[in-house]
Amino acid sequence: MPPDLSGKVAVVTGGTRGAGRAIAVELGAAGATVFVGGRTTRNSRSDVGRDETIEETAELVSAAGGKGVAVRCDFTVPSDVDAFAAAVGDRIDVLVDNAWGGENLVEWGKFWEHDLERQLRMWRNGVESHLVALHRLMPLVLRSSDALVVEVTDGEDGEAYFVNLPYDAVKASVRRFGEVLAKDLAEFPAVTALSATPGFLRSEQMLEGFGVTEANWRDAVEKVPDYALSETPHYLGRGIACLAGDSERRRFAGRCLSSWRLMREYGFTDLDGSRPDWGRWYEEVVKPREAGVAVSADPVEYR
Repeated sequence: MPPDLSGKVAVVTGGTRGAGRAIAVELGAAGATVFVGGRTTRNSRSDVGRDETIEETAELVSAAGGKGVAVRCDFTVPSDVDAFAAAVGDRIDVLVDNAWGGENLVEWGKFWEHDLERQLRMWRNGVESHLVALHRLMPLVLRSSDALVVEVTDGEDGEAYFVNLPYDAVKASVRRFGEVLAKDLAEFPAVTALSATPGFLRSEQMLEGFGVTEANWRDAVEKVPDYALSETPHYLGRGIACLAGDSERRRFAGRCLSSWRLMREYGFTDLDGSRPDWGRWYEEVVKPREAGVAVSADPVEYR
């Protein structure tokens, strides 16, 4: 059964595109009122430079069955977040702390070979935004009688090395936020805090990077075989919606939950009806391959 979030008030930071947009839509599909925060509007772009807007996300939330409310907000600016909190009102039942804004800042390879200001901007966009949002919005979360806080990151616990030093530090910090926040909330049993991560994502930017669209994404598998196990952003969105509707979710407090672990727990599917298990594929195929062991596996068995 899909979750029922009717009457719930949700906030998604960084809801303009990618995982944030899809999470907002899936919360809306479950009946929630979703406040969508981000920097790109129909009248003003962020420095990411993409066309997606928070208004479009809010409209998709409403079309899915919820109520979408777009509020322009730079989550690195406390006064912006104060105004955002005022727009939300008296409580938040689901806070998805997802702001990122580093799409055009990531550089692969050795940190010292890259532009320092770009890497510091990625840190500010990816870490400071989460801290400011939590500082200003947690008082509204604590007014809820049944609340969930999700720190959206990239990669599960135990990643040895992820892209480059600043990117790894940003995502590891956000994973840690979910763990530590759960400890801070130990005396507040009505609030569950954790972190969550997608697998190999087919976001708008990722699709463009591979030169494909959602309609023909499988064409990229010839060049990157692992892309056969990719997933839409809605996969994680459905997992978070299921968490929000789970009255016993506190058992997950402080953990980092991946889209595939959430799928195993709740049994939902991606938009195409498949259940991509990137975690299993990574353990059984990717890691042996990286160690020089040839593995023959059918991706269909992992979907």
